[in-house]
Amino acid sequence: MVFVVIAHMYAKEGKDVEEKIRGKLIEASKTYLSTDSETLSYHAVQSTTDPRAWTLFERYQTESSFALHAENPYYKPFQEFMVPLIEMDKVDIRQYNEV
Repeated sequence: MVFVVIAHMYAKEGKDVEEKIRGKLIEASKTYLSTDSETLSYHAVQSTTDPRAWTLFERYQTESSFALHAENPYYKPFQEFMVPLIEMDKVDIRQYNEV
């Protein structure tokens, strides 16, 4: 069963923050899709009404595929880069099984 992760994030203030997040999410999408064999899709979107609001939509072959994703050598540096740029108290991560 396809496992889905949807993560809503809210960036800290600053146009430079928005640009850093955009660049890192583009890089992450390319990296994960080329190196995580069980990652089916990895999309980042930015709100059209609030440029500080971002959502990640990730699809994996199975729930255990998500665990493999977290073992990717890129995962930890990605997290370390992103954490200072986002309002951690506004992060909302949900996990689903696709129907």
